[in-house]
Order: sequence, then structure tokens, then C-alpha cells
Amino acid sequence: MAISYENRVAIVTGAGGGLGRAYALELAARGAKVVVNDFGGSRDGTGGALHAAEKVVAEIRSNGGVAIADAGNVTKFEDMQALAKHTVEEFGRIDILINNAGILRDKSFAKMEMSDFRAVVDVHLIGSANASRAVWDIMKGQNYGRILMTTSTSGVYGNFGQSNYGAAKAGLVGLMNVLHFEGEKYDIHVNAIAPTAATRMTGDVLDEEMLVRLAPENVVPAALFLVSEQAPKRTVLLAGAGTVARMAIVESEGVYLPKGERTPEAVAAAFTKIADMSSFIETEAGLAHVDRIIVASRNHEVIE
Repeated sequence: MAISYENRVAIVTGAGGGLGRAYALELAARGAKVVVNDFGGSRDGTGGALHAAEKVVAEIRSNGGVAIADAGNVTKFEDMQALAKHTVEEFGRIDILINNAGILRDKSFAKMEMSDFRAVVDVHLIGSANASRAVWDIMKGQNYGRILMTTSTSGVYGNFGQSNYGAAKAGLVGLMNVLHFEGEKYDIHVNAIAPTAATRMTGDVLDEEMLVRLAPENVVPAALFLVSEQAPKRTVLLAGAGTVARMAIVESEGVYLPKGERTPEAVAAAFTKIADMSSFIETEAGLAHVDRIIVASRNHEVIE
């Protein structure tokens, strides 16, 4: 069954190029009315202009689609509020938000200025929170919404020289998890994509073959599925070069240490078993972990 976005309204941040542009074009091609948001700054986030967003809007319109441009800065909540207000005034609702805006300021942690750390966190993490909060009540009121966070393998697995980027991207997984619980009863599905793609931010470190294999268009199918009516909930998909996989945070079964044996030495002695991931647990919520360890404690000892 074909996935359509007819009568849906989508906001895509950072859509003036790269992944955001690819998302916006395909959403529009499948019937969505699209708000193309892009601050229009340089790769490190400086500057700003509307022309990048306007260029993508022109592409969409030339193909028969419906789109408007916005140059709001995701780091400013008032800009995101204005974006949401303008979208509703123009199209009547907001069904989809793809949080895609991002910048890079890569340096080793020892050489990084804290202003560069904060700037990257502000765009990726705080920017996604700002945009999500701006559309949240609208989505609740219409009992429908799809929000997509953009995480990264750098946030989950780490990459040298990307402490700021990695911290922000890991934070987005946590934000997704919490918003899932808060939005579930309003049919707001919150998911995340971890894309691997050649974009303005990464293109200068890739050779020609990788540029072809990592075209942004190869990420689009996974991202659009995650904001469709059929979207799963609280799911992280990795996508790039034709591969789509699911990422999950899991726990080992662990080891119970009886009273009197809860020492660093006991943990060291049991570490091989503690770290054994041959059998793992995927926990549904933070409180579910608490429940599990309380049950384990009760099964091993009685507190009088």
C-alpha cells in the first residue's frame, strides 16, 4: 500500500539543503504541504538568510507541490512559536515535524571552546526541543502528530572530536523516549533517525565513491516511514547507503550481589558475567528497570 501525505502538513527544519531538502521534496511529491525552514547560516551556524529555504520552495512549486519558506532560528523558542503560528494560519494544522537542523564545530575536547560545545548542543538538542514544544499543543489538540528527531551514530557510539555533537545527539534519544510517553495517548508518535549521508556538513571529508553511495536520498525512505500514518513508536532507525537497521538500548541480565558482598572487588570478579550480552533485556521505561531490580532483590532476600 502506497504511503501518502495528502492533506498532511509538514515542517522540516534545516531543509535548505542536504537531508532536509530531500525530505521536503519527497513529502511534497507525496502530497504534503511543506514548510521549509532553514536559518540559512554557514556550516558552523553563523550568518543567516532566507534564500536557502526559498530555493527549495521554488523546486517544490515547480514540481506542482505546495510549500512556504521560513528562516526561523531553531535556537530561539520565539522563532519556533512564530513558525508554528504561521503554519497553522497558512495551512490549518501541523501533522509532521522533522527536526533536522544542525551545525558542526568539531574539535578534540581538549581544544574545544565551551562556546562551541554550547552552540552545537543549542542547535541540535535545544533546537529540537524548541520546535517540538512549539508544535506540541497543536498536535495534542488535533489528536495526531508525528515528530522525528535526528540522532547519530556519533551520539550513540561516539566519534573522535565530536563531544559536543555526540552529547547533543545522545540527548535526542532521551528526548524521544520521554515525549513518546507524554504523546502516546494523543496519537503523537515520536521517533528518531540516525542518518549516514553526504551533506554540506560532511561532503568535504568523503571521496567520490562514498559521495554517491551516501546520497541523502538513500535516507529518505526510512525517515518518511517514521513520520507516516503507519509509523511505529519510540523507534530509532539507522539509514544510509541502502541499509536500514533498528538501533536499541539494551541491558545485560546482570548479576545480583547479596548483602555483605556488595564491594568493588565483587563487581570486578563478576564483571565478565555482568557484561555478557548473549542474553539481553530491552527495557520499556525507566520505572520498568526499577521494578525489575526490586523484584530481583525480593527474590533473593527478605527485608524485616
